[in-house]
Amino acid sequence: MTTPVFNPEKSLQAVLYVANRLERKDFHKIFKVLYFADREHLTKYGRPITGDTYVAMEYGPVPSMIYDIFKGVRGDGYQWPQIGEFRKMFRIKNRYNVEPLQDADLYYLSKTDVAELDTSLTEYGKLSWNEIVEKSHAFAWSKTSLNDRMAVEDIMQESGADEEFIAEVTENIRAVKELNR
Repeated sequence: MTTPVFNPEKSLQAVLYVANRLERKDFHKIFKVLYFADREHLTKYGRPITGDTYVAMEYGPVPSMIYDIFKGVRGDGYQWPQIGEFRKMFRIKNRYNVEPLQDADLYYLSKTDVAELDTSLTEYGKLSWNEIVEKSHAFAWSKTSLNDRMAVEDIMQESGADEEFIAEVTENIRAVKELNR
């Protein structure tokens, strides 16, 4: 099973981009919009936007590192060394609502990142809780045990990528991980 390489700076800019454009800015909606944008970007361009590892949780895929950052900002999770910087970007209200304190810095997001985030916002941003849960409980989620990591291979297959492209992308991810050791 392959999992991507997390990019915290880029991920939090993607969070800010999404949160500033949603009406309902809760963890659930933000997580699902990011999931669908990551899935489509991965399948089209061979790389995710955030690089986060998605976990198959009860109500759909959850980006594990972003969730940990949210809990840290909220004060009940792992306290990242950069927590002070994260708290300047957004705050958590009523346990699950994200209040962005600044706009996204588009320096961190490519044109294709922004395009997929916009597409995901348009397609999933207005859906109800139940509608987005139903849409996110697709192939990759259902193939993964509850509370376990979802494989990049399954996420790409869910979006229609062929085996050859999936193999190429996962090999690239492994190479990046090897370089980062």
